[in-house]
Amino acid sequence: MTSTGAGDSTDHAEILDRGYRRFDGRRSGVAGAMRSVAWHTTRSVLGLGRKARHKVFPVVVVVIAFLPAVIFIGLTLILGNDLFDGELVPEFWELPRNSIAATVLFVGLVAPEALVRDRRDGMLSLYLSTPLTRLTYLLSKIASVTGVLSIIVVAPTIMYLLGLTFASAGPDGFRDWMLALVRILVSGIAVSVLYALISLACSSVTDRRAFASVSVIMIMFGLLTIVDILIGSADGSEYLRLLDPINIPLEMSARIFGADGVYPEIATAPVYLANLGWFVVAASALWLRYRKAGA
Repeated sequence: MTSTGAGDSTDHAEILDRGYRRFDGRRSGVAGAMRSVAWHTTRSVLGLGRKARHKVFPVVVVVIAFLPAVIFIGLTLILGNDLFDGELVPEFWELPRNSIAATVLFVGLVAPEALVRDRRDGMLSLYLSTPLTRLTYLLSKIASVTGVLSIIVVAPTIMYLLGLTFASAGPDGFRDWMLALVRILVSGIAVSVLYALISLACSSVTDRRAFASVSVIMIMFGLLTIVDILIGSADGSEYLRLLDPINIPLEMSARIFGADGVYPEIATAPVYLANLGWFVVAASALWLRYRKAGA
């Protein structure tokens, strides 16, 4: 291309390249795109690659989550498992209840970042221009939040199992040890998935993190408060606790271990059905918000 300036001077401009270059690298497809979204979401939630203030709260939550396991392991190592006929050592299903504060803090204040940031920055349309669909995008987000939640719910219990084993206070025999490990994984992942879905469903209604956190807290603590009032003050049935999104997943964890949990008045089948109901409601609410591009 040639352009002529003032007088006799002539400037020459040359186009060095035209159009787009053909990509000749390795294509990872949908699976690779999902891994990428999940990994970057995890980094965002944990504050990795961001300013220090974004890392403080996730670190505090993780420390709080591991604290009960560390304390009980230390007491077992120092005092022994026979103290108070073993009552000092909680059951595996009880440990997540001891760190429920950390779990709820993460679900309400940290997890909404997984969706809110993309909604605020208008990233969904860009993601949908890749091999991702709305479904695979949401599955990536759920996997990311579930994975981080597992650090809070599952990892401390596994550490507790290992600590008891080294203190000769763990399950007897290899079979019982593996059974305990499987139950820890199944119950912990189930609880993490349910909490992740509830958090993401509540936070999908806004593009502001503060509002998302308020929505999550209002749903979870609001229903818990209503249930407690109906049972404590209005003599309601114990089965109303099936509407409690905070405690009923933990009750499912106890039933997976074959224990009666903290609500022995409620049969096991309704506990499982209630958790399935919460799963369906949360997943449906999340999908309805994202069934159209640009939600």
